[in-house]
Amino acid sequence: MADNTEVVLDRTQVKKAVQALQAFLKTKSTRDSLLLDDTQQICLLFTLWKIPKEAQTIRIPLPHGQRPDTDEVCLFTRDEPNMTSEQTQRFYKRLLEEKGVKNISEIIPYKVLKTEYKPYEAKRRLLGNFDFFLSDDRVRRLLPSHLGKHFYQRKKEPLSVNLQSKHLARDIQRVVQGTSLKVTNKGCCCMARVAHSNMTADEVTDNIEAAVQTVVAKLRMKGPVMKLIHLKSQTSVALPIYTSDLSNLSVMEEADEQTPKKKGGAATKKGKKKQSEDAKQTDTTAEGKGEEVGEEEEEIPQLVPMETPNKKPKLEKPLKKKQLEKAPKPAAVKKGTKSQSKLTKKAGKTESKVKRKVPKVK
Repeated sequence: MADNTEVVLDRTQVKKAVQALQAFLKTKSTRDSLLLDDTQQICLLFTLWKIPKEAQTIRIPLPHGQRPDTDEVCLFTRDEPNMTSEQTQRFYKRLLEEKGVKNISEIIPYKVLKTEYKPYEAKRRLLGNFDFFLSDDRVRRLLPSHLGKHFYQRKKEPLSVNLQSKHLARDIQRVVQGTSLKVTNKGCCCMARVAHSNMTADEVTDNIEAAVQTVVAKLRMKGPVMKLIHLKSQTSVALPIYTSDLSNLSVMEEADEQTPKKKGGAATKKGKKKQSEDAKQTDTTAEGKGEEVGEEEEEIPQLVPMETPNKKPKLEKPLKKKQLEKAPKPAAVKKGTKSQSKLTKKAGKTESKVKRKVPKVK
């Protein structure tokens, strides 16, 4: 983890990039002056040398708040025992006023979320009405099934806060005005919101330096981690503010070469032992027999294709009487039979004529 803290930013270079980005955003805001909300997010794009093995969420406290005062914040609370939903809302409003928390605009108990915001349209309306969501840490695990996937697709899932802490105002301010970085194990790039376009250049640079140091310190990876860092907005080109030294590439390659040796374990050791024993045996035979070893090597048997036996011919069954009667007779026999049948027919006709002509004797 000590190698991760080697990321050193050049403040002058970072400030130049911030000023160039702000000038671009100002020119674009003058073109699109019809829009009411001209504030745009300023983000840091981190590119790592390796894809992380585990997903991780890093919370980053910032010296200057990166959310404007106009942002609407919603708080999900638990249901207090022996209280209705309206009474729980009043209870937590009074608690926040006593602790000095002023940037929360709406309080929604868990029971109200289950009943009133059950339809799909109500959830979408809730998602569009607020910019940021907080939740009581006692109810945080119950919210995903009631909120739906759209909160997580738009990266507005509620962040947990301990409402029983003594320094509640400080904790909520850190969460609201801070930021978070989601490091996934599906790629080597991740992005975190750091500032907005209405902040000064010095405030943005302070936030950038603080964010980079916390990310490098909290990443669960060994060796040189950070490859590139870019600064960008929603509509601008990514401006580079940090580039890693190419010497880190050789360090990463050496680490990759060493990892399979450690992972091999007992299997690689057994393989090495067998190879060493085989080498010793060949050396001893070579010393005893000399050059005759090559001649007396075992011949590799050649594979000869085997002839597949032919299928046995089917035995002809003897024909039955009915089959014999139906069986066709040869052509010669047929001709003979036809001629005989014609002769018999003619003889029969002549006999019948003779019988008719001969008179009967009384």
